[in-house]
Amino acid sequence: MTSLPETAVLVLEDGTRHVGRAYGARGTTLGEVVFSTGMSGYQETITDPSYAGQIVLQTAPHIGNTGMNEEDPESRRIWVAGYIVRDPSRVVSNWRATTSLDETLVQDGIVGISGIDTRSITRHIRSAGSMRGGIFSGADAALDAEEQVRIVREAPEMAGRNLSAEVSVDVATVTTAVGDKVGNLAVLDLGVKQATIDNLAARGFEVFVLPQDVTIDEIRAIDPVAVFYSNGPGDPAASDRHVDLLRSVLDDGLPFFGICFGNQLLGRALGLGTYKLPFGHRGINQPVLDKSTGRVEITAHNHGFAVDAPLDGTFQSPNGYGEVEVSHVGLNDNVVEGLRALDIPAFSVQYHPEAAAGPHDANYLFDRFRDLVVASKKDSK
Repeated sequence: MTSLPETAVLVLEDGTRHVGRAYGARGTTLGEVVFSTGMSGYQETITDPSYAGQIVLQTAPHIGNTGMNEEDPESRRIWVAGYIVRDPSRVVSNWRATTSLDETLVQDGIVGISGIDTRSITRHIRSAGSMRGGIFSGADAALDAEEQVRIVREAPEMAGRNLSAEVSVDVATVTTAVGDKVGNLAVLDLGVKQATIDNLAARGFEVFVLPQDVTIDEIRAIDPVAVFYSNGPGDPAASDRHVDLLRSVLDDGLPFFGICFGNQLLGRALGLGTYKLPFGHRGINQPVLDKSTGRVEITAHNHGFAVDAPLDGTFQSPNGYGEVEVSHVGLNDNVVEGLRALDIPAFSVQYHPEAAAGPHDANYLFDRFRDLVVASKKDSK
């Protein structure tokens, strides 16, 4: 006789409730509820450190059919605070799969929920904005509704949180350059993905992935030809130490490339402000205009904060780094998606050019970075 599925409840801080089925580990989890629009790539999504502190809802209704494998993780573990899917696959059908998504969620202690109207929740978040939420399953599903809401409302908000220390490596690691070596690259790990490291190594960089608490003297000690800031979770306004470190990098004249969180930190280092988006950009189908080429790219995003900068023309860096321009613009809502300094060798984008999983339209940015570093080395001779 088949047993009835266990109940789970998703509770949002505004009191909205959705009753569904327990999925993954049992218990209670809290975090900011956000949605990701990717139709595929759920393994890369949940192992992206940028999702730390967030309960991720997949807008694609059918999740888990290709299982989990040992080749596609983007980091050493699952980072999502919780997981929401509508219709989890009952079977695994892929020759590379070594286990199921459900089994991996249980193994990593990730509390999830399935069998609820994910479209309704997505529409609600698009209207009301991302908000704190909680998933309650097992014995916690029976908690009084008012008690569940109280627990959710006591959870920390994403604004003001610095999560870099939770996701960064503790000790430096090195990935060997592929082909002709350009030089040593210092990568500040704020939540870096493996595909990013692989792409940088493929461009001839000896990639030194450094802990987020590294000092400028420790960066100088590896004799880098350039510095790279990775993606990562949290509020850029709570990362002043990383901004100060980046200003030291820029003052040293080292070429710089930042993605996602790194774009926001470059903006703040240049003297610009950042702000929280209503519901953020998450997924692998976001249209972005590269203003230098006029080309529209479909790109992979995962960010809830953005840089505040004028979209047209150039402007002076308030912190004295010369002229700057917005290089890329999101076409859904005109959000700044890239910055380029015109008087120093520094640029950044708000999305993930490694696109794991996702489109490869923006992969050329790694080549652009390599060309910038090579040109900078020639100019310094």
